[in-house]
Amino acid sequence: MTALELDKKFDDNHDDILEYFDLSNIKKPNYTSTKLDIDMPVWMINSLKKEAKHIGITVQAVIKMWLAQRLADKTTI
Repeated sequence: MTALELDKKFDDNHDDILEYFDLSNIKKPNYTSTKLDIDMPVWMINSLKKEAKHIGITVQAVIKMWLAQRLADKTTI
């Protein structure tokens, strides 16, 4: 299939074009992870747990989300 044929299928919404791709090797750019151990006061961990429960995600996800938001903020110190 040519790129033009693929574009047409996508633009016409006739077919699911994902079947034409090998998704087994997809990787996010700049996304390799490493483990980080961090000590926090108990009150902070309890607050993180409460927030995680409130929004229905894990504590780790809350921490990652908040750090990503802060790092993306142009006012980051």
